[in-house]
Amino acid sequence: MGFVKKFGKYPDAKRETHFQTLSNYRQHKFQNPIPTPPLAEGVNMLKILWKFFRKQPDTAPQQPIPHIVTDLKNLDSAENVLVWFGHSSYFIQADGRRFLIDPVFSGNASPVPGSVKAFPGADDYKVEDLPDIDVLLISHDHWDHLDYPTIQQLKNKIGSVICALGVARHFEYWGWKQDKLIEKNWYEHVDLGAGFSVTLTPARHFSGRLFKRNASLWTSFVLKTPTKKLFLGGDSGYSPHFKAIGEQFGPFDLAVLECGQYNSQWPYIHSFPEDLLIEATDLNTRHFIPVHHSKFKLSNHPWYEPLQRVTNAAEKENKSVTTPKIGEKVNLDQLDKSWEKWWEALINLKE
Repeated sequence: MGFVKKFGKYPDAKRETHFQTLSNYRQHKFQNPIPTPPLAEGVNMLKILWKFFRKQPDTAPQQPIPHIVTDLKNLDSAENVLVWFGHSSYFIQADGRRFLIDPVFSGNASPVPGSVKAFPGADDYKVEDLPDIDVLLISHDHWDHLDYPTIQQLKNKIGSVICALGVARHFEYWGWKQDKLIEKNWYEHVDLGAGFSVTLTPARHFSGRLFKRNASLWTSFVLKTPTKKLFLGGDSGYSPHFKAIGEQFGPFDLAVLECGQYNSQWPYIHSFPEDLLIEATDLNTRHFIPVHHSKFKLSNHPWYEPLQRVTNAAEKENKSVTTPKIGEKVNLDQLDKSWEKWWEALINLKE
């Protein structure tokens, strides 16, 4: 039963009736901001699987990923910090409130036990290391963002959950109380009081935990606190929606942008490292942190390539890019600093 349970539930009839009234929902599926083929022209799943399971160099590190142990439970409440846990999981404490985004602490990003395993060193943080969380944000229901074992362990630590339309159905099926769950469409706003708010904004991606795609919505978030404005950008390929968000909600203090698991076979649904420079400009953000890398192998690029390419591109344009180690505190009050290229030490060890 546990194996079946982790797949979650499709939206119920009441939700489906509501979804049919929405402009971004057609033919029983949510739609992207612009037309978005799932694969490049001429590519099919057989070609993808053939390449994916062929041995490729450096798709996993030969040494453990370095990480820093930060005592999250005893942070000074006055600290404004972001702590990244690898891939797209991270913690934010800002102006005294705590937010957790897309936590995956089970050690794998797949429904099949023992597959898509976290790299050594990238999975040391667990649910028990976390303090109580005011708001859990879930960008979409893919396995590397919505992790059933982690979600169940978090039940008693979470004040409320904010997610996109349809995703709360999984939580209901998993026994979460409805009064903790808030699901919204793009451009809908959640006022959290005392100067805090979350607005859901578009992303160019897809959803689904089994065979049916796009029954629930995928999203990015604009998080406002009394002193900060942050863009939390779930999985997304590049499109004009970044500029639209920047014009409506920018400027931002920091943007968290997906950078990893890209492939020329699926060029529309994940950003390439160089795209992040364009996205940051469109968003009107002074600083950005690349995520969605260094924990799982979900594509065939070298594990370190996303960081290497994005920092090279940023240096050419004299842009600031924030690249902490897993567990390292990013001080949201002092984002103007240079960061160690920690991945290069592992490349040099290999050589």
